[in-house]
Amino acid sequence: MINAILASTSTLHNQEYLEYLIPHLPELYNNIDEILFIPYARPGGISHEEYTAKAAEAFSKAGIKVKGINEFKDPVEAVKEAKGIFTGGGNTFLLVSELYRNKVMNVIKEVVKNGTPYMGTSAGTNIAGLSMQTTNDMPIVYPPSFQTLGLVPFNINPHYLDPDPNSEHKGETRETRIKEFHGINSQPVIGLREGSWLELKDNKVTLKGKLQARLFKKDKLPFEIDTETDLTDLN
Repeated sequence: MINAILASTSTLHNQEYLEYLIPHLPELYNNIDEILFIPYARPGGISHEEYTAKAAEAFSKAGIKVKGINEFKDPVEAVKEAKGIFTGGGNTFLLVSELYRNKVMNVIKEVVKNGTPYMGTSAGTNIAGLSMQTTNDMPIVYPPSFQTLGLVPFNINPHYLDPDPNSEHKGETRETRIKEFHGINSQPVIGLREGSWLELKDNKVTLKGKLQARLFKKDKLPFEIDTETDLTDLN
């Protein structure tokens, strides 16, 4: 049974890192005193050590210790032995490349599907979908595969932005890019706005947070879905 939080972002405007998610950590990581952090996405190019320290500071507010996967000689064993896992945001291409290079992509998928609690933010949420192909990030490295964890039966677009009617920018909107994805691919895409997350619990996938999400299906008009909507059987 999967127990997870898949959040659009780690940091909301005028808040500290993970601030809005910290109240939910004790329930997700119930009776767990230490979790494994995966810092491979390296936002802004920071080091694994710097990123792990940032996560550790946030998790300490929930009384939970953090150890980075980079601190272990054997990443595979680290994942297998982890009581809980958190994958932070950053560059999805780099994250996926490192997960495959360290041979832990399928191991994470296996342990999470067997009950190890998981939280992802941004890139760490993008990889919970069927593929990473709806990321917003620059392809700074070339991963061996775009296939990811498949914890949900659709793709996710974190940091979803609505078109600004007052903007003079004429480039692609997020909606346009997702339509391009659906020109070739068939799986649904959930556009997760900032402050929203997907809760995976009791064999259900539920939209959480104060905002609606936008649902995209191939050859159909996109539409809004309300918070608390059950997305378990979305296809």
